[in-house]
Amino acid sequence: MRKPSDPDDYELRDEYDLSKMTVVAKGRYAPHRRVGKNVVVLAPDVVQAFPTDEAVNEALRLVMRIAEIPGKYPAEAVQA
Repeated sequence: MRKPSDPDDYELRDEYDLSKMTVVAKGRYAPHRRVGKNVVVLAPDVVQAFPTDEAVNEALRLVMRIAEIPGKYPAEAVQA
């Protein structure tokens, strides 16, 4: 491969067809990581209590149902 004669020349060569090239998103912005998936890292003690994703989902659904039940304490006191 030859070195370019002018380092400021950013023109692509004729053999590169940009219409055939695809752009691949990497990291957290990759489509397979964004669509319908939320990755959460749990603390080791929480992993012991909830070893599967279904166990975590069930516990969170229970918390959501409990939050809908009116209690005798105001919501601000429960959050503390």
